Amino acid sequence: MSNTKLRQTARGEDCTLRLYPHCNSNPETVVLCHLPSNSGLARKSPDWWGVYGCNCCHDVIDGRCKTEISIAEIERSKLRALYETQTRMRDKGLIR
Repeated sequence: MSNTKLRQTARGEDCTLRLYPHCNSNPETVVLCHLPSNSGLARKSPDWWGVYGCNCCHDVIDGRCKTEISIAEIERSKLRALYETQTRMRDKGLIR
């Protein structure tokens, strides 16, 4: 599956990050949010290393939004979101 197709699977999904109070819970704003990896500066991680996130949660994990949420809680949310996103992708037959 091409990377573009994998990214497009986020459209209409529920946000898996759910960072309260930032999450807008609007599936129309959900995109594939790439998580950091060892890919290097200014290079995105592979699409399978991403989570379904609304635009507001995406802003939080990318540092575009100030938040009172601790770094530890954000990291826990990213790990949980990765599990949920990959489970959804696997159930759809998108990854193995």
